[in-house]
Amino acid sequence: MIPVEGATVHMGKPIDHPLYGWDNEYGKHTEDIEEFRAAKYLTSNQEFLEFVNDGGYQKDSYWTEEGWNWRNFKEAQMPLFWIKDGDTYRLRLIADEIAMPWNWPVEVNYLEAKAFCNWKTEKTGKTYRLPTEAEWMRLYEYTDIPDQLEWGDTAPGNINLEHFASPCPVDKFEQGKGFFDVIGNVWQWTETPITGFPGFKVHPMYDDFSTPTFDGKHNLIKGGSWISTGNEATKHSRYAFRRHFYQHAGFRMIETDTPLHIENADYETDAEVAISCEKNWGDKFTLNPSYFKELAIIVLSLLEGKPHRTLLDLNADTGRFAFEVAPFFDKVTALDFSARFIRIPIQLQEQGYMRYVIKDEGELVIYRDVVLTDFGLGKNKENITFMQDNAQNLKPHYKGYDVIVAPNLLEELDNPKEFLASIHTRLNDHGYLIIASSYDWKEQTRENWPGGFKKDGEPVTSLDGIKDILENNFTMERDPINLKAKIKISSRVKISKLSEITLWKKR
Repeated sequence: MIPVEGATVHMGKPIDHPLYGWDNEYGKHTEDIEEFRAAKYLTSNQEFLEFVNDGGYQKDSYWTEEGWNWRNFKEAQMPLFWIKDGDTYRLRLIADEIAMPWNWPVEVNYLEAKAFCNWKTEKTGKTYRLPTEAEWMRLYEYTDIPDQLEWGDTAPGNINLEHFASPCPVDKFEQGKGFFDVIGNVWQWTETPITGFPGFKVHPMYDDFSTPTFDGKHNLIKGGSWISTGNEATKHSRYAFRRHFYQHAGFRMIETDTPLHIENADYETDAEVAISCEKNWGDKFTLNPSYFKELAIIVLSLLEGKPHRTLLDLNADTGRFAFEVAPFFDKVTALDFSARFIRIPIQLQEQGYMRYVIKDEGELVIYRDVVLTDFGLGKNKENITFMQDNAQNLKPHYKGYDVIVAPNLLEELDNPKEFLASIHTRLNDHGYLIIASSYDWKEQTRENWPGGFKKDGEPVTSLDGIKDILENNFTMERDPINLKAKIKISSRVKISKLSEITLWKKR
């Protein structure tokens, strides 16, 4: 095991790179890598034999649940290409069987490689695992291996079909800082399930190469093998396979106490959540303005010149409004009733990006990648607290705010009258309540509508009813403002709504 110094790794193929790339190679991702120790060589057949002889395929504690299920289904006792021959083994190649070359890299799937690392950890008391994609990239950069464009006449390893038509000994090709086969010989499994980098865009000429693998079940292999040519032989190549597949792949162990962190960057396919994402963030991809961005502009203009440090957003949706107003407040608390919705802005806050799928037409879909910085947002994002809660039954500690905003909340409540009658207890004296509502009340809660009906033969508008409820604790500061919202159900179906925005000051 050889130490590899920590560093900041920048991943993502430059858009102007002269060599061909698949869509998943582009985008940008930066990661700080702690120092780790990496094996000098790829794991050899001889090393893996120790695991086999020690009953590694019979002890479930070494395996992930997925791995143990696979092992039982296949009744695996050794790597797929090993052939038991009396007291020894032979190796099956593409067109031949040979006596086992013990100093060649073992070819296994991810599940076997992971089990080996867990076995090694138990036996030594040290923490072994596979590298992440970023850790592999750090090793590549640390060893100063030339990029494909700089190879000259001969590749610097068993790659590009330039030396062998099979693997070769793991100690044949040294490539820098004492490491062998950082590229070539066999692919190397990583801990990283593939997903697009922030800013990933599906290529318009194909939509079925990358995105079907963004499911958390396909792990990246890096470094190429003896048969890897063209794009497969570049440092930017990003190919991934199901963890039980075989792909001329082996592995290199690393030793580290750094916890394994795998980012969740799956595409959100929940239809309701995706529609919300489009309403919040779709202005990046269409000509439709974002309702929540425009609402934030109106709210900030209404509060101009008025003291305000803390804000409570009572219908956070998928977060656009909270991110827009965060630079103007010391603290923003953003709540939503649905955990399905609130996890989207939490992901944006933590990872800086998220993804969703919006319906196109029929069975066709459109993939969206949202990068927070592309919207000019992210400043003061640490001032936002996103939480799941019920605006109709708020916990006692949600109080003492200078501003409360209820965007399209009233029409979602079972009892909007009760909410309006008690919301003043959450505001500081002389604080402000801002209501935005389409007054599209639930039919089944007719008795709790504040307005929108006739009483004694006379029409009672929703605004009239809200005034009646709020007048004991609030004064209405100005005339209402109307704001249009276009809710995109698919690329060809949109619903228009008109919200009325009112500003109230607590007495």
